[in-house]
Amino acid sequence: MSAFRFLHAADIHLDSPLRGLSGQEGEAVERVRTATRSALDQLVGTAIAERVDFLVIAGDVYDGDWRDYKTGLFFARQMGRLNAAGIPVYLLHGNHDAESQITRRLELPDNVHVFDTRKPETFAIEALGVALHGQGFRQRDVTDNLALSYPEPAPGAFNIGVLHTGLGGLEGHANYAPCTLDDLLNRGYDYWALGHVHGRAILHERPYVVFPGNLQGRHVRETGVKGAYLVTVEDGAVADLDIVACDVVRWAVLAVPLDGADSMGTVTDRIRDALDAAISGEADGRLLACRVVLEGRTALHARLVAAAEHLLAEARASALGLGDGLAWVEKVVVETAPTVDPQTLARREDAVGELQRMLQEAPADRELLSRIEGDIGELVRRLPHEVRAEIEDRALRTAAEGDYAALIGAVSPYLSARLTAEEG
Repeated sequence: MSAFRFLHAADIHLDSPLRGLSGQEGEAVERVRTATRSALDQLVGTAIAERVDFLVIAGDVYDGDWRDYKTGLFFARQMGRLNAAGIPVYLLHGNHDAESQITRRLELPDNVHVFDTRKPETFAIEALGVALHGQGFRQRDVTDNLALSYPEPAPGAFNIGVLHTGLGGLEGHANYAPCTLDDLLNRGYDYWALGHVHGRAILHERPYVVFPGNLQGRHVRETGVKGAYLVTVEDGAVADLDIVACDVVRWAVLAVPLDGADSMGTVTDRIRDALDAAISGEADGRLLACRVVLEGRTALHARLVAAAEHLLAEARASALGLGDGLAWVEKVVVETAPTVDPQTLARREDAVGELQRMLQEAPADRELLSRIEGDIGELVRRLPHEVRAEIEDRALRTAAEGDYAALIGAVSPYLSARLTAEEG
């Protein structure tokens, strides 16, 4: 069996918008707007430069039905580049670009081989001694264990299973095409090229079971290097896996410790230092999209909680001050703690102490909880499932889950801090 190399990618989500990056101007706007296209362009450019033998895309080329034909035309153009370079592509449909989801279609170049959605299909590359087995999604919600019906490995070949799967709901992803790791290992293949989970992971070696993650992070829960795996096969076994970075916007969560900070100027300085370090150490020349998390115990806690809009503006100004198009702050989260604990505040004989005592007693007040449920519960229940699933804010999350006692606990520090800040 000859040596060969291939790229394993998944979850391109072409033309899907990046969330939380509004408000920018200049060059960064265009970079954000075209990020998923640029990531695919990087992938194709790498395939050509590295002269790989083939490319595997394990689902979700698209994020859903195209708004117009421009999305399909861009993908066809990229596949044409690979066709001109003599590089075949093997892809399948995932839940986002399931056969039933995409109403517009364009003929792709002859080098693109799309796995059947009705039954498993095998593509053989006889010159390399490779057999690729896969089945795409006919509809979005696939609840069958597709892996169990994949064919037996082709004798004497390097067998690759291509599958879009939640594999038990990893990282909170919907458990489409559910299966277990043992289901895959027992198939007897040499490499499982998986898609759907957006975090990069090598779940098993020999045989390899691999999620490459998505090609471009689209929000703050998709941090770090994003791209594909370059797989080298020698003597019928995987000899090497290299990460190929394809992202053009890189997401990061920056923890900024504020212990001992005694002025807002100190806060701004520490945010700027954290941004500067991240640009140097994490961005690798890309636009760094950041969420800044302020941590630690500080006497400024109440002022920080009360100054959310000002803090965000200061953080963004610090990012811009380091250079145009280097970093953008998506959000500033205040997770600091006051130097005075809630029990001390509750012993005060003034409005602050009275409020603190009320907040401590509120989670056990059944009448209050019933009123909150009546006011908020019905509104939350009307939210679409996909909206509820994307809620990050702790208070909104507890409201969506119907835990109104926890909701009071989530908003209590904010209410207390607001009053304390006004007092100061």
